[in-house]
Amino acid sequence: MELRQLEAFVAVADELHFGRAAERLHVAAPTLSELIRRLEREVGTSLFTRTTRRVALTPAGSELLARAKVILDEVADAGAAVRRIAAGDAGAVRVGATPPAATVLAPHLVTLFADAAPQAEVELRRMWLPTLADALAAGEVDVAITCGTMPAHPGISSETFVAEELLVGLRDTHRFAAQQTVMLSQLCHDVLGVPPAALFPAWASSVHNALDEAGVAPPTRELPGTDLAGARWAEGEEIDWVLLISSVSPKDEAVVVLPVSPTQLVPFSLHWSPGLAHTTVVARFVRTALSSAPPSGWHTQAGHLLHEMARPTP
Repeated sequence: MELRQLEAFVAVADELHFGRAAERLHVAAPTLSELIRRLEREVGTSLFTRTTRRVALTPAGSELLARAKVILDEVADAGAAVRRIAAGDAGAVRVGATPPAATVLAPHLVTLFADAAPQAEVELRRMWLPTLADALAAGEVDVAITCGTMPAHPGISSETFVAEELLVGLRDTHRFAAQQTVMLSQLCHDVLGVPPAALFPAWASSVHNALDEAGVAPPTRELPGTDLAGARWAEGEEIDWVLLISSVSPKDEAVVVLPVSPTQLVPFSLHWSPGLAHTTVVARFVRTALSSAPPSGWHTQAGHLLHEMARPTP
């Protein structure tokens, strides 16, 4: 039983006239009649009674009509679904994000993608960097969003595409707490609280990069616990300041958060494996991330398609 036969049968059943059905299907009348005869031979019974005046469905024809319409609707729906997936309008994307990226950037990109492809599904997972890197290489996630960079791996494409401004957190009694901005060189002799590198390798690396860029090497003490923002550090006296970004700033009245002068940026990267992407919806998510405006207050970087357009003209 072929789809052409079912389409011919439904057209005749709807029109109850072979001539009008042939016109509807844009086929010759003899071709339509042959399709119906072949279908009747295959099912082993007549589907229509024909006279010189009228065409009518037999009981077997009535039974087949309801089923044929369901089959043709399912085929049409399947074809539409396949076309949506092929166009990147549907399908599933598994996105992994490290803690600094999981609070603001990743949800921002997921929301943008939901607007661009409302029939697609996105599964967002908060993951530690080593686990995320392994999951991406194994094809267990489709896209990774990380603070800083991720260790290079064959077959993985990466773009540093956006950045957030670096901030300093000071105890509200600190001598610089009343300033509008603070220079890292002003804090070079104060004890800096740093995140545990084993728990937050990407953020720890970003902190060290920021210090290197500023040319300072303050004394450091590791922050306790697994809270990336280090919200409880100000309760003690051992630590004088921390480095932050707005995405992970603590909601603590005892901590004053100031911009760094001159401005320093903490980069974020997008990673994906073109060879392991099973649907074009993954490519569409990547394209959306690399071409859409970043969150408010963020900056585009070289890997972002809007970056050159956003740069001021010399």
